[in-house]
Amino acid sequence: MLKKPQQIAWLVIMSFSVLLTAMFGVRVADSLWSRAHAAEPPQRLLSQTVQAVDMSKPIAQAQLLIELPERYNTPDALCLMANGDVIVTVPNVNDRSSPPALLRIKPDNSWEEFYQPPPHPVTGEMYTFGVATDPNGDLFLADLQWFVNPEDPGHHSRVLWIPMQDGKPGEAKTIIEGLVTVNAVLIRDGYVYLTDTIMKPGTDPLISGIFRFPLDQAKENTIRATLPLEDDPHCIGTIETHNVEVGFGADGLAMDNHGNLYVGNYADGTIHKIEFEADGTPKPPTIFAKAPFMKTADGLFYDAKREVIIVADMMANAIQMVFLDGTVRTLAQDPASDGSGGRLSAPSEALVRGDEVIVCNFDMVIPGGVNEEFGPPHTISVIKLPESLRD
Repeated sequence: MLKKPQQIAWLVIMSFSVLLTAMFGVRVADSLWSRAHAAEPPQRLLSQTVQAVDMSKPIAQAQLLIELPERYNTPDALCLMANGDVIVTVPNVNDRSSPPALLRIKPDNSWEEFYQPPPHPVTGEMYTFGVATDPNGDLFLADLQWFVNPEDPGHHSRVLWIPMQDGKPGEAKTIIEGLVTVNAVLIRDGYVYLTDTIMKPGTDPLISGIFRFPLDQAKENTIRATLPLEDDPHCIGTIETHNVEVGFGADGLAMDNHGNLYVGNYADGTIHKIEFEADGTPKPPTIFAKAPFMKTADGLFYDAKREVIIVADMMANAIQMVFLDGTVRTLAQDPASDGSGGRLSAPSEALVRGDEVIVCNFDMVIPGGVNEEFGPPHTISVIKLPESLRD
């Protein structure tokens, strides 16, 4: 029998032996894992984690926010004002018996007609598409004149500046003109960013463009884009669209907290990214995000709080989310329907207001899309954002 000092010594030796074994085993396992994954970039490891979740499965459901009368049959784009009002553009391209208009949704979700913009001085028509606001609260509106004559659209598309005073719109002024299909408009750091969705009609693949104009100069004297548009000094990038059957290219715009610009390639369903040098010089656009279940990239909205881009996917009848690591996830989606109850019906743009997403249902029939026919009800939907967007 061991004496007490011997027992203590024995216990110390055994404990040290167990500790060495445990440490050795952990190190071996850690070494084996490290060797197996040493060549894998962090993005792949993240992707392996993300793929455990079905990213195409919707995590929320669209509900009815507003049912519009027949007078407003094609709601398209949205803009969030500083006071919480939401401006809605209604080009009425599905049924042109009613003139285009801007609507205002107040924070209590009551709404009203807000403004009827002036027709184009040459064509006599007006098509209200993208809308944006600046720090002063003024509005900037895209007039997409391509709808006047898609076969020979000319260069009549423009951007209007609508000064605001005490919450009321003043007289509109054309500040940029000479484009084919001005679609999205974004104001940031003293510049007007816009997309020309069919900049070079008839090209295959379709060539579309992204432009940047100095805001103060444009407000002082109207800037007319020069031809060819891809050589205009304000053109900061072009992208190709390979789905020429649908034939819409650069569409929605969004900019993140770091000053990176994101562009929706409508018919290809891809998100492109433009980064800038320290002096503001743009780098060439690159494909930033895509997914088999994201069919189109129409309107974009960057939610700074959650650091996520909200994408209106018209053809898939869905609202997608693109995170800043390029991951795509479906927020909400509906099968073909007439839009009753606020179900999605060819959504064209969405924005985040607080903890909810407000969605315009464009309701147009697109080749290859879910939506099968245009008709009432004409709706604006709302989606409650879950607390976690990734789980």
